[in-house]
Amino acid sequence: MAKETVGISKLGLVALVVSSSIGSGIFGITSDLARTAAPAPAMVAWLVVGIGMVALVLSLNHLGAKHPDLDGGIFGYAQASFGKLGGFISGWGYWLSAWLGNVAFATMLMNAMGEFFPIVKGGQNLSSILLASLFIWGLTLLVNNGIESASVINILVTFCKLVPLFLFIIFMVLSFKLKVFTADFWGNMSENLTYSTSAQASLWEQIKSCLMVMMWVFVGIEGASVLANRAKKRSDAQQATILGLVCLLFIYIFASLLPYGLLPQSKLAMISQPAMANILREAIGNWGAVVINIGLILSIIGSWLSWTMLPAETTRLMAQQGLLPKIFGKTNNKKAPTYSLMLTAILTNLFLLTFLLTDYAYQFAYSLCTAAILICYLLVGWYQVQFSFQQKNYKQVAIGSLAVTFEVAGITLAGFSYVLLCSIAYIPGFYFYWKTCQETNHQMTGKEKLTIGMIVGAALLSILLLAVGTIKI
Repeated sequence: MAKETVGISKLGLVALVVSSSIGSGIFGITSDLARTAAPAPAMVAWLVVGIGMVALVLSLNHLGAKHPDLDGGIFGYAQASFGKLGGFISGWGYWLSAWLGNVAFATMLMNAMGEFFPIVKGGQNLSSILLASLFIWGLTLLVNNGIESASVINILVTFCKLVPLFLFIIFMVLSFKLKVFTADFWGNMSENLTYSTSAQASLWEQIKSCLMVMMWVFVGIEGASVLANRAKKRSDAQQATILGLVCLLFIYIFASLLPYGLLPQSKLAMISQPAMANILREAIGNWGAVVINIGLILSIIGSWLSWTMLPAETTRLMAQQGLLPKIFGKTNNKKAPTYSLMLTAILTNLFLLTFLLTDYAYQFAYSLCTAAILICYLLVGWYQVQFSFQQKNYKQVAIGSLAVTFEVAGITLAGFSYVLLCSIAYIPGFYFYWKTCQETNHQMTGKEKLTIGMIVGAALLSILLLAVGTIKI
């Protein structure tokens, strides 16, 4: 009798991609877009983002097929291109992005649960922090019991959270009015809510303002690639990424654009979060809002579960590749990296305390998360160009170049202030890198020391700019 292959199934990997990406952003995306753009500019922005994400996914799949030996997830490509320090910078940035995203999930989850339990309403009080902490440690213990078993639960959660999203799309189709959708098609509003003046925003300004909102909801698209070495077959990870992207594009485009046919842009822009629940309340009444809020809670829990698996797996792989101390790679009898899981949970818990100090914890967390991961994506695109050029595969060079252009634009639009703030988090990381070099007898080169010095300089600059108030949290 043949022994059954142990690992994550293709369905589990697709669920991981979808669940990692569909978190809180989709439930507020319509009002976020309406504040900055009319339907037509939003459609153009979706075209741009769609092309950019397809280029990234095709790059990941091409490199995954040609380099199955690189088990380091997306940071493995940075290591192949820029050496040991390049791999560390990408991997540490990815790990930062993962747990900062969990802080954003915690904020939005408490907001959603506040509709049912007023004691946590607002998401940024002591009760919210205590409840969010319970979620952090509950999900950590679940993943610590085995990543494969957590993946099975993730399939069920993904199915449960997709049901209200598809219900929303169906009701939006039934309520759609073409006259409302085309009334302000290109953005001829007398006052654009993004700007303090009454001047009309240009088409480019509207498109540009959409891009960061849209890019945030795709964070996690690389999930199957990160866990490829835990898949039953490596080819399943490549197929899962494509299937996941197609599913995400369908849901995001229809869920964000159809409401423009129910309510005028000016009214959509003023709807409070979670926007999807309040839009459905306008269409079918209060029960619709209840369904969406339940879906939002399930959605965030599902994403949070995925993003508890991904950072732990990343640090485990980094330790295997000699980019972090060996303790990060130690696993328990369920093959879960306990040390990495516990460290990530502690840091996420500590960051939750910022909820008591700022009203913008959610925006701050997801902006840092997006800025950090865009750098990782950029390094993937760069290696795709480099590797494909060496192989004289100019079609893949073009795909990689498109991905690089898209990620550079995203980093620019994210605002360099967030990139600077991310550099602060690299300072403790470089301590771990130094310890790793001692463990592996790696002598740091002059280029590595120069690169570390430049990043530390950027971190010191950002601390100075924070102190004088040029950068605000």
